[in-house]
Amino acid sequence: MATLEETYLENRWMIQPNHANMLDTAHGGNVLKWMDEIGAMAAMRFSGESCVTASINRVDFQQPILVGDLAAIEGYVYSVGETSMRVRLRAFREDPRTETREQTTESYFVYVAIDEHRQPTPVPALTVESERGKELQTAALAGEDGN
Repeated sequence: MATLEETYLENRWMIQPNHANMLDTAHGGNVLKWMDEIGAMAAMRFSGESCVTASINRVDFQQPILVGDLAAIEGYVYSVGETSMRVRLRAFREDPRTETREQTTESYFVYVAIDEHRQPTPVPALTVESERGKELQTAALAGEDGN
């Protein structure tokens, strides 16, 4: 059974011109795609099952990610239901030379675990053991309430 911290994933993409809109910033659709991929991987890591996206709450693009920046996406499972998992996802603009970061986007996605017949299947209870795990869960719950 995975703990909250074991579901934490992060990945980066260098923003190239083919990822950008006419303003030379990351196209919002690409950022959402990357967030969805990280969220699905966190849900699959937690449940041990294939997972599908069930819902996405409000998404606010707070800052652009420029061509040449890195898009850093992080996500983790912070709450579960019988067959569903809630995943906090955040995107950051990161300078590849200095590693300085600025949050650009935040959202909360719900994934449903499915079996080999593509039917919802139960997921285990979420375990939060460490202080870091508790901090991540508290931050996710507080942010979810604010959206």
